[in-house]
Amino acid sequence: MNKANRGWVLESYPVGTDFESALKLRDIAMPEPGPGQMLVRSLYLSLDPANRGWMMMPTYIPQVPLGATMWGFVLGRVERSNLPGFAAGDLVSGFGAWADYCLMGADMTNKLPDLGGLPLYAAQSLFGLSGGTAYVGVVDIAKAKAGEVLVVSGAAGSVGSLVGQIAKIQGCTVIGIAGSPEKCTWLTDELGFDHAIDYRSEDVAARLKALCPKGVDIYFDNVGGPLTNAIASCMALRGRIVLCGSMAKFANPGPELDLGPILLNRVTVQGFILIDHFDRLDAANAALADWAASGKLKHKADIVDGLENTVAAFRMLFTPGAPHMGKLLVRVDPAAL
Repeated sequence: MNKANRGWVLESYPVGTDFESALKLRDIAMPEPGPGQMLVRSLYLSLDPANRGWMMMPTYIPQVPLGATMWGFVLGRVERSNLPGFAAGDLVSGFGAWADYCLMGADMTNKLPDLGGLPLYAAQSLFGLSGGTAYVGVVDIAKAKAGEVLVVSGAAGSVGSLVGQIAKIQGCTVIGIAGSPEKCTWLTDELGFDHAIDYRSEDVAARLKALCPKGVDIYFDNVGGPLTNAIASCMALRGRIVLCGSMAKFANPGPELDLGPILLNRVTVQGFILIDHFDRLDAANAALADWAASGKLKHKADIVDGLENTVAAFRMLFTPGAPHMGKLLVRVDPAAL
C-alpha cells in the first residue's frame, strides 16, 4: 500500500500539561491488518480528557506504553478489513490511534448510526461516546426525574452540554458549571439551562445554596477535585452523585471527595464509564436522533483542522478559560464534512 502514514508517538510521559515534549509527530509504518482487524483511514479524532489519564496510569484500559502511537477514539473509513461484518468503505467509530491510518478490532468499534442528514462529525458530537455517556448517565445511572435539580460540571464540554439538555427533557431544573462568562451564556441562552455558574469568578457553593435551598438532587461530575467537594456540600438528602470524570486531578492531585456531607445526607455515589453499558448505545442513539430532529437537543463541534495540530488542540481541554465549547475534534482528512 503506497500511502504515507503519520502518527503522534508517546516518547515520554507528560509532566503537567507539557504535551509537546511528550508527544511527537513522526512518520510511522503503515499497519497491516491481521485476523479480526481492519485498516482505517482517520477522518476525525476525538480529543477527550481520558486521553490524559491513559498516559498517566492503567485505568479501564492499560497505560499507553512509551514508543506507541497515542491511543484515541477515531471516526474513520475502512480501507481493508479482516473483520467479519465490516467491509472497505464502511464508516466506523472506535478505538484507534492519533494517526492518518490505524488498526481497529471488534472491541469498542461500531458502524456509524444513521445520521439522518446531519454532518459526519455528529457521529461524535451527538452520538457515540459523548451522547451515549450523557444519555446513559442521566437516564440509567442518575435516574433523573421531573422536578429534581441536576447540577453538571464541565457543562460546556461534549458530555456536559448534552447531560444538561437531556436532564431538561426529563423535566429537571438544570444548573451548569463552566469556566467563563461566554460559556455560561451559551448554556443558558442557547442550550436552555436554567442557570449557569462561572466557577472561576463565583463561589459555587454559595450560588448553589441560593439557587436551590432544598439542595441538589443529582450531581453529574465531569471534573472531580475541589469543585466536587463544593457541590457535595450542597447535596439534598438522599441525593445522587454520578462520577464520570476527574480531569481536575491532573492539576490538583490529592483527596477529591469529603465524605462528611456524603454521610450526613446519605448521598449515593456511583462511578460510571460507558464501556460497561455499550448494550445501551442503540437506545441512546435513537433517543438522541429524535430529540435532535425535533429541536429539543443541540450539539456543537469545535473542529481543528490537521493531524499536525492535534496536541495544540488537546491542550485546550486543560487550559482554564479556553474558548472551546462542545465536542473537540481534529479533522484529519480535509475532505471530511
